[in-house]
Amino acid sequence: MRTALWKSAILLALALAVSGCGYSSGARADRLPNIQTLAVPTFVNQTQTYRVEQILTSAVVSEFLNRTNYKVLNEESESADAILRGYVVSTQIAPVTYDSNTGRASSSLITVTMRVSLTDRNGRVIYDNPNYLFREQYQVSREISSFFEEESPALERMSRDFARTLVSNVLEAY
Repeated sequence: MRTALWKSAILLALALAVSGCGYSSGARADRLPNIQTLAVPTFVNQTQTYRVEQILTSAVVSEFLNRTNYKVLNEESESADAILRGYVVSTQIAPVTYDSNTGRASSSLITVTMRVSLTDRNGRVIYDNPNYLFREQYQVSREISSFFEEESPALERMSRDFARTLVSNVLEAY
């Protein structure tokens, strides 16, 4: 009886090992209808924050290139099947915590609001989100002699989060 039980267990284990788990990776997804070429012109910066539109646009282009098989253009073109337009509506930096000894800010929060729209070559809206809101907290240097501005790296981190979210939202809309 024990031998039959062991044989059954071994056969079951072999069957499971051979069959696999059924998991497949969807590393690249092209779910937008009739689109092979996507234009992503530099986002429009409606704020006073230096280069924020370039950082956000670059992150979005990189994310589309990494996750899809689309040909991505950095400017509007007649050959593009769709155009992704973005607008940086507002940026805000606010102190979050303060140093109890000096009263100076020890960490800050950068908040960026964006509007994004994807249209096909005929002007039909494929995807639209008028209110993306992303935040990233960063530490403010306490030592003036070793001062390193952490705002730019925080903006880079936030732009990668935004790009991942935007590309997922666009691809999952279908």
